[in-house]
Amino acid sequence: MLNHTFIQLILVQIREFYREPASLFWSLLFPILMAWGLGIAFSNKPEQTKTIALVLIENQRMESFETLIAKAIFERKKDSITNAVFYQINYGNENIGITHFKIKLVNMQQAELMIKRGNASLIITTNDNKLEYHFDKYNADAQLSYLQLTSLINGENLSNQQSEIKPMTEKGTRYVDFLIPGLIAMNVMMSTMWGISYTLIETRTKKLLRRMVATPMPKWEYIMSHIVARIILCFVEAIIIFSFAYYYFDITIEGSVFAFIILFISGIVAFSGISVLIASRTAKTQVGNGLINLIVMPMMLLSGIYFSYHNFPLQVIPFIQALPLTMLADGVKAIFNESAGFAQVWKYIVVLNMIGVLSFTIGLKYFKWY
Repeated sequence: MLNHTFIQLILVQIREFYREPASLFWSLLFPILMAWGLGIAFSNKPEQTKTIALVLIENQRMESFETLIAKAIFERKKDSITNAVFYQINYGNENIGITHFKIKLVNMQQAELMIKRGNASLIITTNDNKLEYHFDKYNADAQLSYLQLTSLINGENLSNQQSEIKPMTEKGTRYVDFLIPGLIAMNVMMSTMWGISYTLIETRTKKLLRRMVATPMPKWEYIMSHIVARIILCFVEAIIIFSFAYYYFDITIEGSVFAFIILFISGIVAFSGISVLIASRTAKTQVGNGLINLIVMPMMLLSGIYFSYHNFPLQVIPFIQALPLTMLADGVKAIFNESAGFAQVWKYIVVLNMIGVLSFTIGLKYFKWY
């Protein structure tokens, strides 16, 4: 027999949970909404478009490429905006889904830039009447694209001598070069949102904020101390991540280090402001946990941290690019892989600081100390 007092204590905890409507929403309904949204985004995709970079070598004409892909059913089209010629090859059917391969004619420099930015995962070149496929062998999306294209162009026999694999090992073109800068940017968001928002909400829940405000301390100093501490900790965390990537994966900062530092601080400012805004009125840790997840989870999936956001429909890409994490991640990737400086990332710096200052000002104005 369980102790009667123990049973009552369990019932008290359960009653406290279901008597708080906000807790019910964030604990029960919000996960269902997330599952519904992500399920639609990633499961209901009967068609998708993948961009492939095509480079013609040694003054070869496009007709020579058409000869090499003659076994595949392809269309020669023109982009309605740029008038650039591209080839479209379709793979699959209604049962397994259809992939439209958009093969764009570019030079090698443009092709490598597309790889670095995640606009393409694979480069095709023509050489000695062969198709050469350049991609990172550790990139699963590139591997799948290669297998699908070769099955269409060469038939099911992948040993056909009309094609050859050229693994890409140059810095900036590997998948890990795409991943590490994104992880550094994501760590800024996670560390700041949980380190500031959740800490302030928990302090309010424990009635400690009212004790702070009773002291002669200026209110803004207390909140700014959280932000400054987080700036220091984020730099320490970034140094640890980068040091590991430098020694293990040989990743370096190809662009301006000073521009990276300013952009990095701007990212912390942006997410610090958002953190203060979230924590300004929230008095329950369960609600705070839900609000933080509402902000960070969509950006973790959409902002091009683990895979390129160019895989999403064209209509939603402008909205994804407007997210704070996307701007921070794109800027860090440009500095790491494209030798970018202030001229390339200043817009990200300005917008991130504006987001941070505006959010901080509103949050401080309505901040609840009791």
